[in-house]
Amino acid sequence: MKKHSRPTVADLLSMKGKRQLTMLRVTTLEEAEAAEKAKIDMVSVPPALLGPVFREAAPSPFAVPGLEYGDYVSAEEYLREAFKALKAGGDAVYCAAGLSTIRRMREEGIPVCGHVGLIPSKATWTGGFRAVGKTAASAFEIWRQTKALEEAGAFAAEIEVVPGEVAAAISQNTSMLMISMGAGTGCDAQYLFADDVLGANRDHYPRHAKVYRNFAAEYDRLQRERIAAFTEFADDVKNGAYPEKRHLVAVDEEQLKLFLQRLRSELDQA
Repeated sequence: MKKHSRPTVADLLSMKGKRQLTMLRVTTLEEAEAAEKAKIDMVSVPPALLGPVFREAAPSPFAVPGLEYGDYVSAEEYLREAFKALKAGGDAVYCAAGLSTIRRMREEGIPVCGHVGLIPSKATWTGGFRAVGKTAASAFEIWRQTKALEEAGAFAAEIEVVPGEVAAAISQNTSMLMISMGAGTGCDAQYLFADDVLGANRDHYPRHAKVYRNFAAEYDRLQRERIAAFTEFADDVKNGAYPEKRHLVAVDEEQLKLFLQRLRSELDQA
């Protein structure tokens, strides 16, 4: 991996079974830069975040922009958006569309990361936002979906909220890079959302999330300070305390006198 400025698909696949890779979902340039400095291996990003500025902030992580399910319909639409994402600095694309779409993108050489287990956009089929793979039948269905993705040409798959033993057995028997989100250490990478890691999420935290900081409390503190500062500004304006002389541009007395003379002259002639 050292021979490249950032890892390729081949580099990542060569790491399968050798060490756990790290992956974060980042949505801002600040988070991307932090992932770079923390030496995170892979990042999931909104396509809109990509571009030269993104790669200046995070030149090293393998970036996987998500082609959100439902935003596109045909394989051609997915293809068009995938090429845009790769040109903008992405290294692969996440896609939860059907196998024919994934196969079509693979035919064009586009690296695709699929999704098995709990797939939020299709959760109605597995009983909502709950763990899957807890029965033999459910676990075998995840295995079947994994092999179908592999045969369609996906190089990786996120496996979400699946028992660790099931996920490990699946990971050991597929050539794809298996990215665990709440599926144990038997996979090839560990994936969390930056919002959860930072404690910025005000809603329910999933079981698999680990919170390392309390950004929500810091955001609350900053909001209180923001309101206080705005209130002080409004009070200063009302009381005449702002602006002060130091906030204003100075003018030479002679130039001001000349201006006022010309102004009066013009007003008198009007």
